[in-house]
Amino acid sequence: MAGTTGTSVAPPPHPTDRRSHGPATPAPRTGRGRTRRSRHSRQLHGGPLVYVILGFATLLSVFPFYWSIVAATRSNADINHVPPPLTPGGNLFSNFGKALDEADIVQALINSTIVSATVAAGTVLCSTLAGFAFAKLRFRGRGILLGITVATMMIPPQLGLIPLFMIMAKLQWVNQLQAVILPTLVTAFGVFFMRQYLLEALPDELIEAGRVDGASYARIFWSIVVPIARPAMAVLGLLTFMTTWNDFFWPIIALSSSNPTVQVAINSLGGGYVHDQSIILAGTLLGTLPVLVVFGLLGRQIVGGIMQGAVKG
Repeated sequence: MAGTTGTSVAPPPHPTDRRSHGPATPAPRTGRGRTRRSRHSRQLHGGPLVYVILGFATLLSVFPFYWSIVAATRSNADINHVPPPLTPGGNLFSNFGKALDEADIVQALINSTIVSATVAAGTVLCSTLAGFAFAKLRFRGRGILLGITVATMMIPPQLGLIPLFMIMAKLQWVNQLQAVILPTLVTAFGVFFMRQYLLEALPDELIEAGRVDGASYARIFWSIVVPIARPAMAVLGLLTFMTTWNDFFWPIIALSSSNPTVQVAINSLGGGYVHDQSIILAGTLLGTLPVLVVFGLLGRQIVGGIMQGAVKG
C-alpha cells in the first residue's frame, strides 16, 4: 500500500532511556504541599489581635504586683481615697519599719528559707528515686503502688489536718520547723512528674549497660539517672520551693507568731480596729522579693525544663 511503502516512523523513546533525553525532571509540586507549608508558616506568626490579647493578659498579670508596690509606698488614707492613687508615694521605708516592728519578718524570712530549701531538696531527691523505680525497675505490685500514689492527689489535704496535728503534738513538734518540713518531704505530684520524665528520657539500654559493667542500682542512679534527670529536677525543685514559700494553711496551724514563716508573720500585720493595708502590703512585698529574685535568676531552668520535657516522645 502507498501509506506503508514510505519512510518508516521510529517508535517513541522509552521514558527511562536517558541517553537520548536529559535527566528526568521532577514532578511539579502539588498545591496541597504548598498549602500545608504556608499554613504552618502562618501559624508561626501571630497577627495584631494576638499581640493585643497577649499584651492585655500581661497587664492583668502584672497589675496586682504593681498595685502592691503603690500601696506599700502610700499611707492607709491614700489607699482608701476615691479614686485611689496609681503612682508610688514616699512612705516605703517607713512602712517597712512599721512592718518589721509589728512582726519578726527577718526571722520569718530565715525560717521560710530553711523550710523551703529543705522541702525542695527532699522532694527532688525522694521523687527522683521513686520516679526512677516506677519508670524503669520491674518489681511486684509496681502498678498498684503507682495507682495508690496517684490516687492520693485526689484527696483534699484538709482531711488530714487533724490526724497530722495529733501526730505532731504526740512528737512534741508543734511550733517547730520540722512540723512543716517532714509532712511535705515527698509529694505524689513529684513522684508522678519524675516518673513520666524518666520514662521517656532514660533509655533502657543505658541501665542494661550499667548492669553489664557490674554497677549497682545506686551507682546507676547517681552516674546515669541524675545527669539525665537534671532538667526535670530543676523544674520540680523550683516549683516546690515557691509552693512551700507561699504555703499558709498548714504553717498557720503548726506554727505560732513566735516562730513564724513569712506567711504566718504577714498574717499578724496591720492589726487593730481598722486594718492598715499599707503595712500589710509592705510586709507582703518584703516576703515576695526573695521569691522574685530566685525566679529571676533560675526562671530559665523552669521554662527550659518544661519545654525539654514537652518535646520528648
